[in-house]
Amino acid sequence: MCIGIPGQISELVDDSHAKVDVCGVQREVNLTLVGTHDDAGRPRIGQWVLVHVGFAMSIIDEQEALDTLDALQNMFAVEPDVGALLYGEERA
Repeated sequence: MCIGIPGQISELVDDSHAKVDVCGVQREVNLTLVGTHDDAGRPRIGQWVLVHVGFAMSIIDEQEALDTLDALQNMFAVEPDVGALLYGEERA
């Protein structure tokens, strides 16, 4: 099973990478599949992405992101291993 974790783009690092906030943890994510700018040429800062193994797989809307994070946090309550996905190894 593959799990994508929602994160919000906070900073562009270069032409293909960004800092993405996932539950308060900043992660460097590859944006090659979605691009660093939208179709109108605006930077994707503030947009939500679905992250899997260090790559942004798709752009998602904020409500979908928040609903997914809520579901994952509920899973964490009964399955602590989910914490590594949400908070990284250091906070799990």
